Amino acid sequence: MMPGGNPRQMKRMMKKMGLDQNELDAQKVVIETSEKKLVFDDPQVIEMDMKGQKMYQVVGEPREEALEGEVLIPDEDIEMVSERAGVSKEEAEQALKEADGEPAEAIIKLQS
Repeated sequence: MMPGGNPRQMKRMMKKMGLDQNELDAQKVVIETSEKKLVFDDPQVIEMDMKGQKMYQVVGEPREEALEGEVLIPDEDIEMVSERAGVSKEEAEQALKEADGEPAEAIIKLQS
């Protein structure tokens, strides 16, 4: 909203522009990208309809989950394995994936 604006006037102005909005009673929102899954538990979701075109605004704190069949590797683990094994971050990440996210196993594999 505009600072200092009257909410009632804003609603009327949005209605004139053909923009209608409703808050949805969402319990969970999941966004899957090619690399990860973002899960919003108990988010605030606003559905906006502008002349038949629907848009959704999601507000909340997401948590990351691995995609099905993948292991989510924290950046700290990649950094640690890279430093301890003396390899690039890409090599460390690959070793961690092969070791199902276990840093000790990844380091041993890289050093052998």
